[in-house]
Amino acid sequence: MPDTAPIFLEGELVYLRPLEQSDLPQLQVWMNDPQLRGLIGETMPSSQAGIEAYFERIQKDSSRVWFAVVEKATQRLIGECGLLRMFYAWRTTDLSIMLCDPAARGKGLGREVMHLLLDYAFGYLNFHRVSIGVVGSNIHALNFYDKIGFRREGVQRDGYFYNHSYQDFVMMSILEDEFRELTKAS
Repeated sequence: MPDTAPIFLEGELVYLRPLEQSDLPQLQVWMNDPQLRGLIGETMPSSQAGIEAYFERIQKDSSRVWFAVVEKATQRLIGECGLLRMFYAWRTTDLSIMLCDPAARGKGLGREVMHLLLDYAFGYLNFHRVSIGVVGSNIHALNFYDKIGFRREGVQRDGYFYNHSYQDFVMMSILEDEFRELTKAS
């Protein structure tokens, strides 16, 4: 079924659009997936009421902008992403990206989502710094952010707990001039 929601940011492979109420059943399935929960730190079950409360919260939160990620070729919802803890006085924000559909991984879609989000953050919202925290055992994500141009800033030792185990939490960031330099090179 074609995705009919309005496109906000568009690339060659994906587009980002506002998260809609109709996306919630799929998000609920993903948020209850044991493998995905381990990567994002979700510890509580995601009920229909809970996912609806989450949706309402992000819709009302002026320090956050959230998107559904749609693969253009298939018109399928493949994840969610956004900016949160936007603090305009310091021109800084955090970023979150989840390509939840395993079939969407390894195709360059995540790289394009990151480019769209960073271009939006730096070029339209006028942020200077974008940061992200990554679970230390998520080697794939750490390598991905390194390739995008994020720099490791520090480690919260044992800052993450999941499935009976503590792990480090790696803090990373990219500055606007670093992003602009990388986009000129590509």
